[in-house]
Amino acid sequence: MKTWISRTAIPRGFRFAATACGLKRQGLDLALLTSEAPAAAAAVFTTNVVQAAPVRLSREHLRRSRGRMRAIVVNSGNANCSTGPAGMVAARRTAECVAAQLGCRPEEVLVCSTGVIGVPLRVERILQALPGLARKLSNRRRSFHQVTRAILTTDTQPKWASATFHLARSRVHILGCAKGAGMIHPQMATMLAFLVTNARIAPGLLARTLRAAVHGTFNAITVDGDTSTNDTVAVLATGASGARVIRAGSADFRRFGHALEAVCHKLALAIVADGEGAQRVVEVEVRGARSKRDADRVARAIANSPLVKTALAGADPNWGRILAAAGRAGVPFDPEQAKVWLARIPVYARGRALPFDERVAHREMRAGYVPIAVDLGVRRGKGGARNGKQEPGRARIWTCDFTSAYVNINADYRT
Repeated sequence: MKTWISRTAIPRGFRFAATACGLKRQGLDLALLTSEAPAAAAAVFTTNVVQAAPVRLSREHLRRSRGRMRAIVVNSGNANCSTGPAGMVAARRTAECVAAQLGCRPEEVLVCSTGVIGVPLRVERILQALPGLARKLSNRRRSFHQVTRAILTTDTQPKWASATFHLARSRVHILGCAKGAGMIHPQMATMLAFLVTNARIAPGLLARTLRAAVHGTFNAITVDGDTSTNDTVAVLATGASGARVIRAGSADFRRFGHALEAVCHKLALAIVADGEGAQRVVEVEVRGARSKRDADRVARAIANSPLVKTALAGADPNWGRILAAAGRAGVPFDPEQAKVWLARIPVYARGRALPFDERVAHREMRAGYVPIAVDLGVRRGKGGARNGKQEPGRARIWTCDFTSAYVNINADYRT
């Protein structure tokens, strides 16, 4: 990922600012993203039953505003989750303060928080900082980069991505940033991500496009199998590109969807690469299943297996752990028909180990990107024919290895 964004990648109509308000011991911890005019908006949220006050309030605001937003305000250092009635009061007061600074309605503000669960939010620090933060808003690259840093918790680096494409003679830009390193499991998105674009698209169609983009990106990553209480992915679209309105089913719609998914994919892989204590990204592909759902269940079982992930940390070609994880996923298949590849090396087929050079496998597994592939060998249809990439029994999940650093980070996170 490049360390600095190009000036042209920032869509027109958006401004950014960040500051340190004292929620974290040090560093930036409060960010504001704004649209100069009401923007079409869409968001997806955590499916965890335990949901933070900002998540519940943002759902309400998105519904009340009918998908039209002016701002997203984000604090790090405190999740404002499981904090009783005071938590919702804090979230509402934050939205009201932002609205007062921008001259809009509180329901046109999305509120997001990330950090420790169960600790009362010192909202007065946010409220004191917001007027000055609003005065700092700009569309400069530096301001956007400060936002990417202000939303971080245990992350080791900011995460951002962009895409540009043409609709007729107009250029459409999509820019996004994300945070996430631990408590990452695909039950919606499992982190915070914010995207802005100058495309012209209705809120309903934008929501449909976002859900599709999230499905194969943020919903296809896992670090530790834990779903957060604060997960939010939000997108704002101003229409400032001057391009024609994007219509459902059109070529413009497909191009926009592909570009949005590309940005989400880059951000999702950046989260996995920055997994707490991680050394390498691991791609788990399962094919040859009866259905895509079956393939997905097996891929997730492998990707979330502590035994698989610790073997990956040591670059140990212990393929038996992969096969065992697949076998406990609750998906029927015949082990005699299954095949396993580790770092592109065939290691198992026909019910037994295949001969391979373990030293070579160990060397390949020390790379920054390690692919695992499993073919369950389930035949479907006439003659067992399959349809390549469109085959329903195929799924991909991205994860990372488990190192001792993960334990150290999470053992004393609060203290």
